[in-house]
Amino acid sequence: MADGRDLVAGELTVGARARGFTVRLPRSADRGVPLVLVLHGNHPDAGGSIMRDWTTFDTQADAWGFAVAYPDGYGGSWADGRGVTAADEARVDDVAFLRAIIDWSAERHGTLPDHTVVAGISNGAFMAHRLGLEASDRVAVLGAVAGGLPASLRDVRLTHAVSAMLIHGTDDTICPIGGGYSRHRGPNGELRGRTLSLDETAGYWRTVDRCPPGPGETRTTEWSSRNTSDNGVGGTRVVSWTVFGGGHTWPGSRTAPGLSDLGAQEFDAAEEICRFAEPLLASADSRRL
Repeated sequence: MADGRDLVAGELTVGARARGFTVRLPRSADRGVPLVLVLHGNHPDAGGSIMRDWTTFDTQADAWGFAVAYPDGYGGSWADGRGVTAADEARVDDVAFLRAIIDWSAERHGTLPDHTVVAGISNGAFMAHRLGLEASDRVAVLGAVAGGLPASLRDVRLTHAVSAMLIHGTDDTICPIGGGYSRHRGPNGELRGRTLSLDETAGYWRTVDRCPPGPGETRTTEWSSRNTSDNGVGGTRVVSWTVFGGGHTWPGSRTAPGLSDLGAQEFDAAEEICRFAEPLLASADSRRL
């Protein structure tokens, strides 16, 4: 983790709500670097700092020359479109909030607004999908860990292609790799908040990015299997990464607060998302659909 000298605290008022975030600037980069938005999962006590502690994005900021923002969700959650979180129920506009951080960072620190990467886990992964869909002119790459596409967002029309890295464990019991409904039922016990499976989510992004038909090239190890589809609009790419035996956690991390699963150790998801993103950070004009 950084020692604090490279951190900038910010606050923006969006929808009459004061919203906080922290930006970690790379130590040896000029203006014109990409910004990575890192989104936490759903927990009443969650905030951006938990992702700083849990992942290696601070280290990746220096290694890849990226700026990294750690926003705080509303009530520890994001309005990801499933209709089941505190933020959704309060009708928080998190797309507007995250777009505002992108623009704030571009104005204050010279980051490239249309070269944004958004990465998250669980509720943060669902929100990463939503931001990629509804702010595709800003988001060039998304990384979703343990969270498929919310079914309610399938009909959103993108204006720009977005590369996607999708990582999910086969033993995730909180957000199963096969998709399904949220554990948070409606007032009458009705099921709600359905998400697509890893395979369906990858197929969705391949289709909207206009990648060639089929799952693409497959690479399998003892611990995981990774499918890569290239040659989408503007050179976009979609990767679906299945972690054998992986639970509801961030690969390469230590055990997270409130979770018993130890992250898969074959790879570091923060590093791999940055590695994936680096050659794919194309301008919005080149990704236009």
